[in-house]
Formats: sequence, C-alpha cells, structure tokens
Amino acid sequence: MSEDCLFCKIVKGEIPSEFLYEDDSFVVIKDINPAAPVHLLLLPKKHIRSNNDLQKEDGKIISDLFMVAKKMAKEQGVNESGYKLLFNVEKGGGQVIFHVHLHLIGGWKK
Repeated sequence: MSEDCLFCKIVKGEIPSEFLYEDDSFVVIKDINPAAPVHLLLLPKKHIRSNNDLQKEDGKIISDLFMVAKKMAKEQGVNESGYKLLFNVEKGGGQVIFHVHLHLIGGWKK
C-alpha cells in the first residue's frame, strides 16, 4: 500500500466507499465520474503504480482482474449487450490516479 494513494486509502477503508465486490485481492467501486450507465473501477488491493510497473509475479493479479471483470459484467447485466475494459497508463494515456485499475464501462442503450 502507498500512504498517499487515493485507491489504497479506499481499499483500506480510510475513505468511505461502497464496495460492489471484495475478495482477498480486489475491490470494485463505481466511478464517481461515470462515462456510461455502468462504469466500475476494479482495484487490486496490492499497490502497483501503473502498467509500466508490473512485475512478472503480478501476472496472476492481472489475469484474476479479468475474471472479476467478467463476474461484475454479468452482475451488472452488461455481459451480453457488451462492455469495454480499459487501462489508462501514465498521464499521456489518461491515468490520473497512479494505482493500477481496470475500468469496466457499458450499459448503453441501443
């Protein structure tokens, strides 16, 4: 955990947030500025600054993150209509909070 990381503070319960999902490795919250009817943030509990800081031993975290995304898409009812999974990497890629997180975005009407 990083002491000054917003997402680490959320994971530790220092900043109140409704967890839509939690297990030993992840929490899922709603994005506070949603880009779609469904916009979730999937946060590893382990602090990893960005995709550029991933280590080989983090491979399981990332693969498990995609399984959590699959589960959450189904729970949110967007698994069949479709959804996007997005990582922003570094400032130029749109990353604002430097803690690896996956956006699950969907729920648009046809």
